[in-house]
Amino acid sequence: MATHGRYLVTPAASSTPAPLLVGFHGYGEHADRHLAQLTQIPGSHRWTRVAIQGLHRFYSQSRKHIVASWMTRQNRDLAIADNLQYVNTVLDTVKASHQTNGTLIFCGFSQGVAMAYRAATCGHHKAQAIMALAGDIPPELKVKAHLDWPAVLVGRGDKDDWYTSDKLNQDFEFLQSINVSVQSLTFSGGHEWTEEFRSKAGKFLSLHDQ
Repeated sequence: MATHGRYLVTPAASSTPAPLLVGFHGYGEHADRHLAQLTQIPGSHRWTRVAIQGLHRFYSQSRKHIVASWMTRQNRDLAIADNLQYVNTVLDTVKASHQTNGTLIFCGFSQGVAMAYRAATCGHHKAQAIMALAGDIPPELKVKAHLDWPAVLVGRGDKDDWYTSDKLNQDFEFLQSINVSVQSLTFSGGHEWTEEFRSKAGKFLSLHDQ
């Protein structure tokens, strides 16, 4: 049984081959919102930005928008496999239709952070980095041996009650323990995007903007 997904692409400003910035939204959000956030990152105009929407769609509480989630605990392993196959297919399609230079960074917000980590470590497309905002490393990745981890930027708001300082510290210490290049930022704010994080993300992107 096939399920049709949805993704949005904003090409880089230049006509030359560009790096890819691929993002995953949070629970109850949609690709349009996430693409807007990616586009507000300083320097992102040099990147082809891709926002992938979760396969599990539903109406928002206001019923004005169609939003999505990535998975629930039901059939969790099967959902992970479906999502990875979906992401692989999206990137195959994007790379076939846009000029890219081989550089790929995944970015996740909230529930989408887990997808960014999974896509970077278990997907078919090699990533140079992960930007993780307000979400933790999936537990199954912490026990898998021989994963190829790229550089990571982890961010959280100091008033975020979901992605707590303890969770960030646990993720940071785990990444350090397996010799991953990791940066972290705790900014003033809650479970959200802020200008402070966007500024840090822009500087992080510039390290890989070749």
